[in-house]
Amino acid sequence: MSIAVTVETLASIPRPPVGQILSLENVGYDAFRGSAYTQAPRIYGGQALGQSLVAAGLTVDRDRQVHSLHGHFVHPGRSDTPVNYHVERLRDGGSFTTRQVRAVQNDRTIFLATASFQRPEKGLEHQTPVSAPATPPEELPRLEDSLSEEELSEATWLLPLLTNIGVEFRFPEEYPRLANRRGESRPPRQRAWIRTPERLGDDILVHAAGFAYCSDLFLLSAALPPHGRHIDTPGLQLASLDHTVWWHAPFRADEWHLYEQHGYRMGGGRGLSRGYLFDRDGNLLASTAQEGLLRFRD
Repeated sequence: MSIAVTVETLASIPRPPVGQILSLENVGYDAFRGSAYTQAPRIYGGQALGQSLVAAGLTVDRDRQVHSLHGHFVHPGRSDTPVNYHVERLRDGGSFTTRQVRAVQNDRTIFLATASFQRPEKGLEHQTPVSAPATPPEELPRLEDSLSEEELSEATWLLPLLTNIGVEFRFPEEYPRLANRRGESRPPRQRAWIRTPERLGDDILVHAAGFAYCSDLFLLSAALPPHGRHIDTPGLQLASLDHTVWWHAPFRADEWHLYEQHGYRMGGGRGLSRGYLFDRDGNLLASTAQEGLLRFRD
């Protein structure tokens, strides 16, 4: 029996404990184990990203901070089975440290990642600016509070999004998915304030992993708005293929940041999106890129 979608229902459902998801068990030399806290049959891609980064970081001297994570999704991960992370120490240089991480379930690799860490240093600086001022998140409603009765009644997609992922988000403009559901096209860009729903302590590595966890949210869907399609469109086959995060400065993932996403290309059954994470002052803190399968079958 389906659950009626109401504001009360959406507000009352429990969110996944991100802090526990990012807390790994040491099961051997450079070997770690992570669990899922979700009712979905497959794990959320951000979980593999965040847990892989934590596994890599636990083998690195703490005077070095992550600056990049490059991951490839090889097989879907199951939520009913723990994920084992095997770390290979590729390089420990004077300035940079490189690790490779292999995420395994039932002797099958589901995710491969390389992570690079750097000893902090100073140099020339510039950045791309935020595209436009955004209303502060405290002045914005939760998405469920902004929907019409008709939109809310059709928002069954929000239940698994909140239940299985749990990232908090607020949109300074209309979420293009809503316009696409009305059959309207939109430019290939979207913005959301995001944060983890719980405090994550003070470990810089955990906050970097917290953003890695959040960074998968919405990103690939930014390529769909010009086509008047959304990820629930019948016949759509969607899967993340690879994902990259670059960190430019430390920040807290449990505080609000503006995540701008741009869908740069669709073609060959694939979509490519880029993301930029800004703080309230417009400082660029992290960048992302993701390519994924966006194949429509008749």
